[in-house]
Amino acid sequence: MAVGSHDTASAVAAVPAVPADEENFAYISSGTWSLVGVELQHPVLSEASRQANFTNERGIDGTTRYLRNVGGLWLLSECQRTWAAQGWTDSLDELLGAAAALPHGGPGINADDPAFTPPDNMPERIRAAVRNAGAILPDEPAAIVRCILDSLAAGYARTIADAERLTDRTVGVVHVVGGGSQNRLLCQLTADATGKPVIAGPVEATALGNVLVQARAAGTLKGGLAELRKLAANGTDLVRYDPATPNNTEPLPSSTTIHQG
Repeated sequence: MAVGSHDTASAVAAVPAVPADEENFAYISSGTWSLVGVELQHPVLSEASRQANFTNERGIDGTTRYLRNVGGLWLLSECQRTWAAQGWTDSLDELLGAAAALPHGGPGINADDPAFTPPDNMPERIRAAVRNAGAILPDEPAAIVRCILDSLAAGYARTIADAERLTDRTVGVVHVVGGGSQNRLLCQLTADATGKPVIAGPVEATALGNVLVQARAAGTLKGGLAELRKLAANGTDLVRYDPATPNNTEPLPSSTTIHQG
């Protein structure tokens, strides 16, 4: 069966948008790299859109995936590889817990910088980027992890704000799908940076969207994207993250399970 024109098209087809937010959601397909955008009925062909480096890509049922590529969890996985070679044994959960305990307002990087694309010694390249910006980042894994996730969340927020401006619409909720939806700290920081609720899941959105479209083509399922997305929402684990209030000083992210498949 012919499915989405790209794996991200399948992932977006499985975004569990409910009818209330069907027209005003943003999505983040978060993994090794991140694709951040909104779903439209028509492409945006303005010069401002071109200069902002947004693309118009075909989606399921004639929709347009209006998006921009953003850095991803490649930075974190490469850091882990370097630390493991140096003898660090902390698990990812331990690293994220230590990073979550650090205060807000630490140094950041441009996660889209091509300097972070090649492999090898990612921690030192991140620290060098911070030094070049006039700040200091400790040579501690927790500090570097926090820098990465803060920077990704800031990049997501900038991209969503640009998409709102260029499409003249207001995003009400952000859906994070893919492997990055399991990273509780990243999801909470994204909610904080965007000022919008984040719905995390499904993890295997690409496979799920692919299966849903094939099942519809085979006649097993009926309906449009709304019906497919309702199935996606009802059949997978979803967690909601709300933006932290100014008085919320909890070091660890808080979340609410809104559906458990």
